[in-house]
Amino acid sequence: MNHFARAGLLGLSMALAACTIMDGDKIDYKSAGKAPSLEIPPDLSQLSRDTRYAIPGGAVTATSMQVGRAVDPSTATAATAIGDVRIERDGNQRWLVVNRSADQLWGPVRDFWQENGFLLTLDQQNLGIMETDWAENRAKLPQDFIRNTIGKVFDSLYSTGERDKFRTRLERTPSGGTEVYISHRGMVEVYTSENSQKTDTRWQPRPTDPELEAEFLRRLMVKLGVSQEQSKALVAGGAVKASARVATLNNQPVVQLDEDFDRAWRRVGLTLDRTGFTVEDRDRSQGTYFVRYVDPTTDKKEPGFFSKLFSSSPTTPPLKYRIKVQSQGNASTVAVLNATGAPETSANAQRIVQVIADDLK
Repeated sequence: MNHFARAGLLGLSMALAACTIMDGDKIDYKSAGKAPSLEIPPDLSQLSRDTRYAIPGGAVTATSMQVGRAVDPSTATAATAIGDVRIERDGNQRWLVVNRSADQLWGPVRDFWQENGFLLTLDQQNLGIMETDWAENRAKLPQDFIRNTIGKVFDSLYSTGERDKFRTRLERTPSGGTEVYISHRGMVEVYTSENSQKTDTRWQPRPTDPELEAEFLRRLMVKLGVSQEQSKALVAGGAVKASARVATLNNQPVVQLDEDFDRAWRRVGLTLDRTGFTVEDRDRSQGTYFVRYVDPTTDKKEPGFFSKLFSSSPTTPPLKYRIKVQSQGNASTVAVLNATGAPETSANAQRIVQVIADDLK
């Protein structure tokens, strides 16, 4: 269901590869190679033609249970557990709650990503964040006669035209346990519209895949001692409806959530990871994430809103903002503050609020 990107079948295979392969036996990631500098922003320009492992972007810095139990779709969060591992779900977001300290989990989680074919470009235990490099799911390549006979010799001719990277965030809980979040970011290689001969391609962001996040959470559960059968039962469950909407309060754009603080904090943090914000620090006691942002309107030469939204550039210095989560009862508000903590009402604030709301829906 994919293509030979270098053999001129990119367009056909991209259409065929629209669905994500969630079979546990059909995920086989191949690392892009040597980890790039963490300060290099994503390069969404044309892919180098001499290697299938050319990286489409640089890394982003950033400071028990009853198996098979039905999930009530009317509840805000569904949670099931085996031993000291529990999975929770809110909307299309899932995370693990493990009754072990973050220090105990760091090594096994690092080993987990390496065992699944990834290199780590970010490994900061003091911040509780690790991030993989861009990698290709080689299991998506066609296993036909030609591939099986000459593919091993000319393997560089074969590419899925997609790359994925994953960020893992570990949050300590008051009880001494740890919440583990895995967020996905994807890129896809497409033909440039200005070239009618379809000889040039460009890497562009593709939507976050919640089911791919869920599959890696399931695999991590197995790494932490849950059986394959139990992990599949834990991850399975109906979708849980969650509400997020953009509103204006005191002339300031905000996101309104029908969630209490704990749930809103978790979901906003995962959304920031998913959508590529550069999270430098966070203060849960104050409900604040400290992020970096680049105005996409400052560089007109490179098209695409998401191409420039959260990347950094030597010619476009990033601006610093705070994402503030405030709650009262079962309702929460997410607002954008400037670097000094004052309410932000600029066009940038409106863009950031919209991106957060779109992912939280």
